Amino acid sequence: MNPVLYLAQRGTAFILAFAVTVHLLTILYAVRGGLTAGDILARTHGNRGFLAFYLVFVLAAAIHAPIGLRAVLREWAHWRGRSLDVALIAFSAALIVLGVRAALAVYGAW
Repeated sequence: MNPVLYLAQRGTAFILAFAVTVHLLTILYAVRGGLTAGDILARTHGNRGFLAFYLVFVLAAAIHAPIGLRAVLREWAHWRGRSLDVALIAFSAALIVLGVRAALAVYGAW
């Protein structure tokens, strides 16, 4: 694996480990507290901290997932070359667009 991709994969794994933990703990807190979806949206609406957190989460996932998928496709499907890289860049872009839209919707800006 390319050293830059290796470092990007490991760096985003660190960010994702933290983000997933915070996300799951927040869900547990909300569910145990009896909050409804409306209550959660009311609390997150306009909260720049939540928006920043989820935008970092989205960016880390959009970098991490395609790198891992690239390794799997190279090994299992024997797919190599520029077409693989272009397909995974498109996949990453789709993750970014969908993730940012979701974060903005929860924030209340979309």
